[in-house]
Amino acid sequence: MISKNIEKALNAHLEYELEASLQYLAMASWCETMGMDGAASFFYGHAHEENLHFIKLFQYINEVNGKAVVPKVRQPNHDFEGITSICKIAYEKEQKVSKAIYSLVELAKSEDDHVTTEMLRFYVQEQREEETLFQKVLDKITLIGTGPQSLYYIDKELGNLAKPTPAIPGDSEA
Repeated sequence: MISKNIEKALNAHLEYELEASLQYLAMASWCETMGMDGAASFFYGHAHEENLHFIKLFQYINEVNGKAVVPKVRQPNHDFEGITSICKIAYEKEQKVSKAIYSLVELAKSEDDHVTTEMLRFYVQEQREEETLFQKVLDKITLIGTGPQSLYYIDKELGNLAKPTPAIPGDSEA
């Protein structure tokens, strides 16, 4: 159903989604080890969401008679200067993913692949939401400030923005 050209492009995009999931996990780990549990929850939720985006796209490729291939991904960064730099990195990465999604939409349109164009609307909407979210987070950090006491409020704000993630099987808290 999809062309080899679109199959190749979608498979290449899988790397963006998987790398985003792993990068958010690394960010969550950093936050957790720094005692920022709200921020950790926020980034764990984003890691889970990006993983779902990866799986959705992976399954789509197979569904339309392509062959999804698990990409080789780079090791995510684990060392960060602070929560502000983490949020800036996340915002910049979301902007890069948005551009990649827009390129996929243009490719699908150029090949008159209406099915893929329609499927990609989900990703376009998601990227708009993610960019808006991280811009608001950065705006809040600017408003709150970055002094030592400010970290408490930043952590609290990020915790309030955290999306619930499903329980891990065997987790006693579930």
